[in-house]
Amino acid sequence: MNAADGRPLGRVLVTGAAGFVGRWLLPALHTSGAELFALATDPVTEVVLPGVPSLPPGVTWLLGDLRDDDYVRQVVATARPDTVIHLAAISHVPTAMADPALAWDINVTATARLLHHLARHGEQTTHAPLVLIVGSAEQYGRDDSHVMPLAETAVQAPRTVYAATKAAQEVLALQAWRSGALPIVVARSFNHSGAGQPPRFLLPALVRRAKALTTAPAGTPMPVGNRSPVRDFLHVSDVVAAYISLCQRGTPGEAYNVASGTGWSVQQILDKVIARTGTRAVPTEDPALVRPVDVPVLIGDSRKLQHATGWRARRSLDDIIEDLLLHAATF
Repeated sequence: MNAADGRPLGRVLVTGAAGFVGRWLLPALHTSGAELFALATDPVTEVVLPGVPSLPPGVTWLLGDLRDDDYVRQVVATARPDTVIHLAAISHVPTAMADPALAWDINVTATARLLHHLARHGEQTTHAPLVLIVGSAEQYGRDDSHVMPLAETAVQAPRTVYAATKAAQEVLALQAWRSGALPIVVARSFNHSGAGQPPRFLLPALVRRAKALTTAPAGTPMPVGNRSPVRDFLHVSDVVAAYISLCQRGTPGEAYNVASGTGWSVQQILDKVIARTGTRAVPTEDPALVRPVDVPVLIGDSRKLQHATGWRARRSLDDIIEDLLLHAATF
């Protein structure tokens, strides 16, 4: 598909809309002219979070649990979506590891349930919505054949429960496409951050610890995990732009890396955070923060995404850190 072409978004159903990425996605979709239907498990407050875009007007919130079949059927009937962006998931690796059954239930079985009802809606209306399935770079895992940056053709060898659920989610979604049930586009998103991300994730956690120790005496220990892994980071605003571009211009049946193409070790990120905060604390490895299973390097090649949509990353790692520091009240 030529990048100059684009599908109208129309009525957009966003699952997991109250989460970190969802709070950035809804305003961007509103600006793009979409009519918004947002799924969340609990009532969403209008609390303004510093550095996070305000929720747009006119959002129809549909509260419930994607594990409830009746709820999912009613959501699809109410929203009658032209486009679906499926964000809902357990996205925190340790949380998925702590309760694998729950992770599989939410990340995979709930996705199967959603796709089933969307496909039935398409059969009844002869208008199947385009579905963007949001996967993860963690799906690639670690394999001897890997060459960085990873292209979409790289072997997937997931090493964590979370990664396995995301790989399985993609398999079932693309099966729905191959069967002719739904037009499916897949995003494999590499690490992303920004204002509003919970502190259980790497970058806000590092910023929070460094900021808390800015007045501590020199040499005060700053607990950190493994500093050798290399990751590819995008600002959440760039990720949201990629998702919208894929809904408009992505080719059904295809997977696209959402990545910057640049890798940063945790140590390099830590150095940037320490330099920016001015803390004199000394990073000290805390065994409790070291993951038992980790992938040494994950860097993505996003040329396929760029060619298909014209998308380009606009924000840097320094921008992410600056946002987290300036808007620390969000966590």
